[in-house]
Amino acid sequence: MQVHADYALDQRSTLALRARAAAFISATRTEDLLRAVLWSQDSGMPLLPLGEGSNIVFAGDVDAALLQVDIRGRKLLRKREGCAELRIGAGENWHQLVAWTLEQGYYGLENLALIPGTVGAAPIQNIGAYGVELSRFLRRVHAVDLESGAPMVLDAAQCQLGYRDSVFKHRLRDKVAIHAVELALPLSPDPQLRYPALGQYLEQQGIGTPTPVEVFEAVVAIRSARLPDPAREPNAGSFFKNPVVSRAHAEALRADHPELPVFPAAGDSCKLAAAWLIERCGWKGHREHGVGVHPGHALVLVNYGGNDGAVLLALAEAIRESVAERFGVDLEIEPRIYGGDR
Repeated sequence: MQVHADYALDQRSTLALRARAAAFISATRTEDLLRAVLWSQDSGMPLLPLGEGSNIVFAGDVDAALLQVDIRGRKLLRKREGCAELRIGAGENWHQLVAWTLEQGYYGLENLALIPGTVGAAPIQNIGAYGVELSRFLRRVHAVDLESGAPMVLDAAQCQLGYRDSVFKHRLRDKVAIHAVELALPLSPDPQLRYPALGQYLEQQGIGTPTPVEVFEAVVAIRSARLPDPAREPNAGSFFKNPVVSRAHAEALRADHPELPVFPAAGDSCKLAAAWLIERCGWKGHREHGVGVHPGHALVLVNYGGNDGAVLLALAEAIRESVAERFGVDLEIEPRIYGGDR
């Protein structure tokens, strides 16, 4: 295990924001996590877990050691009750895992294709797309306590997964490093086509009864057309969550704006399309001070000029204020924010 001091972070997040960390450590084995905890205890410097940096905003320099979990491996534990139970290293790339599962005849993740980031980040965010969430397949998360070094195993219920939410964003935020995830994937296809954009795309392609691979390819095509490649236009994907409001609030908004996309949510609530709200406030394609809102997708903020996070967050706050003023809806920033005074 090697510790790099005063480490530049612009290549450690997909937003490519200018910032530095007090230190940087890469862990390729579980033993490295334990060594990192001991180093943290000796140095007094806290550890912050990191994957591929696809859901992070560095608001400024980070007074901590970033611990990149790069532990790989894909293992079939067993097949039972019509499912393949897998243990996947946290450092595995998520999209590559989805493609591999289909090659093996393990189904269910196809709607989650092309989501950026690592397997270890997936439960933190409870990633979801096109009508499917990770919570449907998650069984266990293996982690290490970053203060004591003690091993932890959390079952799906203990992860407290919700819409873009989990215990790792609350009680266990930055307190554990996830090093492996267990999934249970069906051995029989059951394509999920309820999401309108996905069904429409398949219909346009003349595919009436798609295979899981065809769903995978459709999702890749849709996401590739709508979302910019971070390698060319630095971004963190969807910058805001789709807001959840009461049914009464949603119906009042629909009365004034019949074209507003509204989706059912848990209980007596509804989910609104944040991109629609932002676009109606005139932000789509807006650019200022080297940052902007992507012209193809209003949920994506782009760092066009190698800026620091403060500039990007100022734009995000202006967007939030305009949406709240016009629609009475509070937008929540989706990526984690570190550095500066955060």
